[in-house]
Amino acid sequence: MSSIAFIGLGNMGAPMALNLVKAGHSLTVFDLVPAAVKGLTDAGAKAAASAAEAVKGAEVVISMLPASKHVEGLYLDEDLLGKIPSSALVIECSTIAPDSARKVARAADVRGIAMIDAPVSGGTGGAVAGTLTFIVGGQAAALDRARPVLEKMGKNIFHAGPAGAGQVAKICNNMLLGILMAGTSEALALGVANGLDPKVLSDIIAKSSGRNWATELYNPWPGVMEHAPASKGYAGGFGVDLMLKDLGLAAEAALSARASIPLGELARNLYSLHSAGGSGRLDFSSIVNLVKREQD
Repeated sequence: MSSIAFIGLGNMGAPMALNLVKAGHSLTVFDLVPAAVKGLTDAGAKAAASAAEAVKGAEVVISMLPASKHVEGLYLDEDLLGKIPSSALVIECSTIAPDSARKVARAADVRGIAMIDAPVSGGTGGAVAGTLTFIVGGQAAALDRARPVLEKMGKNIFHAGPAGAGQVAKICNNMLLGILMAGTSEALALGVANGLDPKVLSDIIAKSSGRNWATELYNPWPGVMEHAPASKGYAGGFGVDLMLKDLGLAAEAALSARASIPLGELARNLYSLHSAGGSGRLDFSSIVNLVKREQD
């Protein structure tokens, strides 16, 4: 089994790291939050006092961080690449700007370090269950090296293309997800405003041409799905501010490529309004509350 350094033990990183421990890998972990580290050391991982200490002698380095500035700060500003063994493989799982992923990948290549960007889809539930989808950018040979590790954390692995391509594909997916959730919320709110039962309407949509992931697996209306965040006060899951971040990345990518994303920009504005109203830490499916308030 591989000796792995895992940096970033947030809502996604912690269960991903835990699955690697359960699979028998030797894990050294680092996070700025002591409680997050303790959760992994209680499961059998070794704690490191810093990211630099964590990567000493590592065969694989995995990072799961909040944003582009954190990834660039870690690998470039703090020069973690200069402390990683040249024989190691770096798997960067954060969702960041494609240009940032390419920038860090170029720096790794200069040092002779193999690196892939491998953002994930599947949410915290998928991270816990080990059923995440990895969307990979980088060289095929590096992905082949990564597969035995990725397969302990995920169910589907896609090679999107060269460095940064994983980020582009992830951004496209999440932009569509944000649009779908906003549209689903609007449709359900319209139905309820006209006297329909939200569960009945959801069942109808799930068997009709409007069917989508939100209505079938992550319904935004409270009480329709017992295990969805909507039925738990919109706690946990994928936060509004995280969705807003990803929609912002989509806007940046569109500007860079001179592409048109009118629905993506509309969704970004809706989530921005929702966040500004104090809902930034709620699950993104709480966007339904923005529509419901407009109808009240």
